[in-house]
Amino acid sequence: MDLEAAHHSPARSALRLEYATIAIAAVEALVALISGVLAGSVALVAFGADSVIEMLSGVVVLGQLLALVHERPRGRFSEHRSHRILAVLFYALAAYVVVSAGWALVRSHHPHENALGIMVAVASTVAMPLLAFSKRASSRHLGDHGLSSLSRLMSADATETALCALLALSTLVGVSLASLHWFWADPVASLAVVYFALREGREAWECEPD
Repeated sequence: MDLEAAHHSPARSALRLEYATIAIAAVEALVALISGVLAGSVALVAFGADSVIEMLSGVVVLGQLLALVHERPRGRFSEHRSHRILAVLFYALAAYVVVSAGWALVRSHHPHENALGIMVAVASTVAMPLLAFSKRASSRHLGDHGLSSLSRLMSADATETALCALLALSTLVGVSLASLHWFWADPVASLAVVYFALREGREAWECEPD
């Protein structure tokens, strides 16, 4: 088996994870955004926005993995650009959450109860940690096969998936407390992800491909 063929096995495994990520995130985004808007929940809308970013992150990584599997050229510029795109997505998420949470707190906005939003948050809290764990393992596997740049890209995507799980959990807590008329709990819960998003955004931005 030549070196390129040896690379294909971990790449194909990672591909399956990215296809699953895109499909799950698309459903999450649709349900969370619709239920969030209807309920007036900042946390649910922020969760939906994060799911959109999770989907875009999966598309970025998917493009690099497909290039490897189909033996298309993957230049340093292309990989560098992919890391920068992930960084921008992390920063965009942090900015959106801060602005939307601040606005909700200023307005003393009271969200409505929303069973559908709670259901999708519960499902994501269970599914996303498992997906993030699988991506971490896939990242290590890629690194073991000499694909260190793709490994770091996959690791950053795994972090985005873990952030999605964290935001799902904080959303669940915030929406539940908001149902007890603690209006501030909903937007404050959405702020849980900001620190991690900024940290990972900086690391992705500074990452140099091999």
